[in-house]
Amino acid sequence: MMRFILGLSLLAAPALAEEPTIPRFEDVTTSAGIDSVFSGEWEYMVGGGVAVFDCDGNRKPDMVLAGGTAPAKFYRNTSAVGGALSFAEATSGLEFDAVTGAYPLDIDSDGMMDVVLLRVGENQLMRGLGDCRFEAANADWGFDGGDGWSTAFAATWEDGQSWPTLAIGNYVDRNEPMMPWGSCTENWLHRPGETHFGAPIPLTPSYCALSMLFTDWNRSGTPSLRVSNDREYYKGGQEQLWRIEAGSAPELYGPEDGWQRLRIWGMGIAGHDLNSDGYPEYFLTSMADNKLQVLSNIPEGGAPLPVYADLAYARGVTAHRPYTGGEIKPSTAWHAQFEDVNNDALADLFVAKGNVWEMPDFALLDPNNLLLQRPDGTFLEAGEVAGVASLLTARGAALADFNLDGLMDLVVVNRHANAQLWQNVSEDAGNWLAVSPQQPGSNRDAIGGWIEVRTGDLTQRREVTSGGGHVSGVMGFSHFGLDDAQDAEIRVLWPDGTEGDWQPAEAGGFYSLGRDAPLARWVPDAD
Repeated sequence: MMRFILGLSLLAAPALAEEPTIPRFEDVTTSAGIDSVFSGEWEYMVGGGVAVFDCDGNRKPDMVLAGGTAPAKFYRNTSAVGGALSFAEATSGLEFDAVTGAYPLDIDSDGMMDVVLLRVGENQLMRGLGDCRFEAANADWGFDGGDGWSTAFAATWEDGQSWPTLAIGNYVDRNEPMMPWGSCTENWLHRPGETHFGAPIPLTPSYCALSMLFTDWNRSGTPSLRVSNDREYYKGGQEQLWRIEAGSAPELYGPEDGWQRLRIWGMGIAGHDLNSDGYPEYFLTSMADNKLQVLSNIPEGGAPLPVYADLAYARGVTAHRPYTGGEIKPSTAWHAQFEDVNNDALADLFVAKGNVWEMPDFALLDPNNLLLQRPDGTFLEAGEVAGVASLLTARGAALADFNLDGLMDLVVVNRHANAQLWQNVSEDAGNWLAVSPQQPGSNRDAIGGWIEVRTGDLTQRREVTSGGGHVSGVMGFSHFGLDDAQDAEIRVLWPDGTEGDWQPAEAGGFYSLGRDAPLARWVPDAD
């Protein structure tokens, strides 16, 4: 039977459902030492991201925040384990100006995290040297950084390659500020050549990308490239799905493949297997037209087609208007990320909100959303009660466990205002565990693989990706809420299709899992 029936059943879900536990967040921006503004006008009305990753080996996430016309800022994590969040601004080599976004990625697979800086102008691949020091590596790695207005990124490892394939999304022609409509510039695919990266391959047609994500939407073992595009500037464009297969030229999915035309102000992509059926759902941010896409035609024993039903209304995640602040005009959504913020074993959804540039038809006071998932698959808006309903103009963001206490904290980059940092100080959250898959050789972080955590009859799945959101990326432990479960089983489905064995784990721990290796619990050093 087709999965479309499941989608219809959700439309008839009861109005009242078990209410989730509301987490509590505390704004610690000032006390934690965060002082970073994403500034700039025309070329910086989009962008404004943050990269979160560990670069000094203590597993506590550090971060770099885009500055726009100001230099990017790097912050070393000085938080005590389980204590108050604190960061120290430091010189790292990442302090470029004209940065719109950043993504962590171990490009050369040497065990030291590298960083991709998206910029207005030449993009920069920054090689990690250890101890949070970085150097420009474009020339050494044969990477053409271009001279565009870059606003999207994703990475994968194609079969047989020791270096990643990088996708770069670009916005309008920055030399046409008075007449930008229809001037979307080419997106690029950077595949490995004989010596590191080859010449960039244009992904045409290109339609002003603001988010990209390599994702195995059909569980074929080969991720495709989703591209979310801003209809404000393209002419005749739409959302895109590219077939990226080793040894073949990129190829767009079209109507003959089941792909349905969708035109939105596409700004961010977040993927997650919300209903534990093995296939990811996708939340697409836009201006008052956010989508929650669910595969609607999975035949028994057959391969699915990329036909999606929009269940945003049925699930309660339209997030199309402000819920506080007094505005009734439509909202503008940017970064989106699924994470379990109350550890009840159900993925929740954070959405960063902010007007593009005082657009009069859209809300100026536009609070961020924190949508908590209920057991029936619907969501409850909890941003104001939880304490993250900022009315500043948000862009990029990241949820991460900065002090390694098992609770997901939040950082948001704002345009023309200071970034904000919230510590999750919930006292009634459920149990949890965190997993970091590691494999030898290339693609050390197992991008393109899947992590599975099983508690009783429930199996949670997370795809390991680099990309999505809005110009913001996180690399490190993957977090799983366990509700009241005291233990679980963990396995990894590795990028080459190898299925790891299920291994037992206790709640409340950080675990590293290598290929053909026993699960290893990692205990943070007390500070």
